[in-house]
Amino acid sequence: MSKRIFIWVGHPKTNTLCNAIGDAYRAGAEQNGAQVRRMDLNEMSFDLSVDGYGDASTPLEADLRAWQDNITWADHLVFIHPYWWGAMPARAKAVLDRALTPGFGYKYRQKGMRWDKLLAGTTADGVITSDTPPLIDTLIYRQPARRVMKNQVLGFCGIKGVKSFSSDR
Repeated sequence: MSKRIFIWVGHPKTNTLCNAIGDAYRAGAEQNGAQVRRMDLNEMSFDLSVDGYGDASTPLEADLRAWQDNITWADHLVFIHPYWWGAMPARAKAVLDRALTPGFGYKYRQKGMRWDKLLAGTTADGVITSDTPPLIDTLIYRQPARRVMKNQVLGFCGIKGVKSFSSDR
C-alpha cells in the first residue's frame, strides 16, 4: 500500500516560494509511489469572522470540510507556510482554528483534565519559509512557529511531528 500524503500550502498568495516547494514535494512523493492530495490556502474560501472557538453551531464551509477530509485520509501531512511575525499567516491559522475542532482533532473527556487525540497515527513535516536567520530564530526567539505547531497543534491532536524545515528566502 502506498503512502497517502496531504500537502497544505498555507500561503495567502499565489506564485510564492511556498507554492514551488509544494510542487517539488508533490513531484518527489509521486515519483516515489505516494498518493498525494494538495490544497492551497489562496484557493480556499471560508469565513474568518466566526465568533467563538470550536463553535458547533457554525457549520464548516466546503473548503474546510475538504481540508478535514484530506487530513483524515492522509498517513502523512506536510504543512508549508511563511513565517510572518513569529507565526503562520493569520488566514492559515484561521484554518486550524476553524477545522481542528472538538470531535475532529481531539475530544475532551468527561472527567479530569485529559483528552483523546483523535488524529493519532498520523505523522507530519513542516516547511517554513523565512527571512529570519535560523540562528536568531533559534537562540533569540526560540522557534515559536515550530514549537506551536509541534506541541499545541499537532501534538495536541496526536499527530507526530517528524521534521521541521526552515528555508531562508
